[in-house]
Amino acid sequence: MAEAEGHGPEDRKPKSDEARSAFTPPPGMEPELLDADQATSEFARPEGLAPPPAGPEGSGFSTPATYSAQHAPPAHAPLPAFPASSPWQDRMRMMLRMPVDVRPVPEPAQRQSESGPAVGRVLDLTLRIGELLLAGGEGAEDVEAAMFAVARSYGLDRAEPTVTFTLLSITHQPSLVGNPVSASRTVRRRGTDYTRLAAVFRLVDDISTPEVEISLEEAYRRLAEIRRNRHPYPTWVLTAAAGLLAGAASTLVGGGVTVFFCAALGAVLGDRLAWYFADRGLPEFYQFVVAAMPPAAIGVALKVAEIDVRSSAVITGGLFALLPGRALVAAVQDGLTGFYITASARLLEVMYLFIGIIIGVLVVIYVGLQFGASPNPDEVLQIPHRPLLQILASMVLVFTFAILLQQERSTVWIVTLNGGVAWVTFGALRAAGLPPVPSTAIAAGLVGLFGQLFSRYRFASALPYVTAAIGPLLPGSATYFGLLSIAENRLDTGLASLTNAAAIALAIAIGVNLGSESSRLFMRIPGAAKRRAAAKRTRGF
Repeated sequence: MAEAEGHGPEDRKPKSDEARSAFTPPPGMEPELLDADQATSEFARPEGLAPPPAGPEGSGFSTPATYSAQHAPPAHAPLPAFPASSPWQDRMRMMLRMPVDVRPVPEPAQRQSESGPAVGRVLDLTLRIGELLLAGGEGAEDVEAAMFAVARSYGLDRAEPTVTFTLLSITHQPSLVGNPVSASRTVRRRGTDYTRLAAVFRLVDDISTPEVEISLEEAYRRLAEIRRNRHPYPTWVLTAAAGLLAGAASTLVGGGVTVFFCAALGAVLGDRLAWYFADRGLPEFYQFVVAAMPPAAIGVALKVAEIDVRSSAVITGGLFALLPGRALVAAVQDGLTGFYITASARLLEVMYLFIGIIIGVLVVIYVGLQFGASPNPDEVLQIPHRPLLQILASMVLVFTFAILLQQERSTVWIVTLNGGVAWVTFGALRAAGLPPVPSTAIAAGLVGLFGQLFSRYRFASALPYVTAAIGPLLPGSATYFGLLSIAENRLDTGLASLTNAAAIALAIAIGVNLGSESSRLFMRIPGAAKRRAAAKRTRGF
């Protein structure tokens, strides 16, 4: 009967070799029926096998332990935590360049609930702080360090921030087997307000200091106050500062009293025109075009009227007030620290602004040539030697530049002194016969060195102590000489002069960065096993 029903021994044999599978039950063994919730993975513990003893080793069948700030896996012995007495910028930079598994043990976190940190709110706060820093002109590496410090202080020690020119993102992986959480924020508006920048740095410093307890609510409240704060100087003060800056720059290149007032008037008119078009939504490129026209127009008018003054100094003074030195320094700094995408975008921004200035000045000079203005190119290069007056003019230039950057009053005097030292150094090197480019680089290196020392002393950003101090070193004369030569159809001479101006500008940026890095090169972080790691050399590969 069994054979008739098709259950005989011959029917139980496989019909072909394809039916022979490693998962086919052996003859005589019934297949085991598994429940839906029963583990079927090859990693499941076989029935009858005792669970492994508790301990750090475990076995291949034990459930993986999650990674947390309090219970890190012992695969690597982490370095001891950095003492809080060292600047948080240095601590965060050093840890950002380390792999996650060898970073120092987490620092004491700020107050949080028993269920752990509120990941979403911490990431949002971190991005908002990074947005203010990046919009204020801070370098990409410093923005990442600040974001990492905030996230780490609130218990997210496995956070990885990423900064580009207009986009900030941060990813937090709660455990080695958990799903990562990511958030991003776009920087759409940029503004220069170093008072707000300093306030954000103080907030990050307080958050990253274990002795100061700041809850998430308190951090959000302080951040909202920073956003709502008005600028420290009214509009009329900024306009007057722009005029004084141009007048001081014209004195620096050989102008007299008449030239001072003419350059100041041109800069004030250019500033007002730029604000007028900015309020009506005109892009920044065209704002620079119209801002460069009034100083150039006044200089050409003086030449047409045949007034015996250095008309070239009027135009040069107006250029000093417009050259984007701050953006150039930030671009080169990002490139030298490995943030090539951000550096490329910032250099492109500098190029557009510089082209806008060139267009504005060239249009006015060309029109002046049609009306019979005959500028003297040699006048631009023949700068009289007036050391005391030039030192005073350079310090006035730095002072007004700091006001335009909306710096705190306590930092204005420090950066003015730093700029005066830079100009004295530059003048002494030029008097000794050193060419302009290396002289500028050495003077800018001192600016970067002293600015970094001041920032480390105050646990603040280095920008308020550096940016305004490079004002007297900007290549205003070389830029105007190149534009004048191009307008007179001497392209070879004009392009050579503009190339020289670009070399001086790059020397400023590289000198500032080299001075800043030199201060870190010989200063060890207290308690750190080694100095801040640098990027590995690629040797062209």
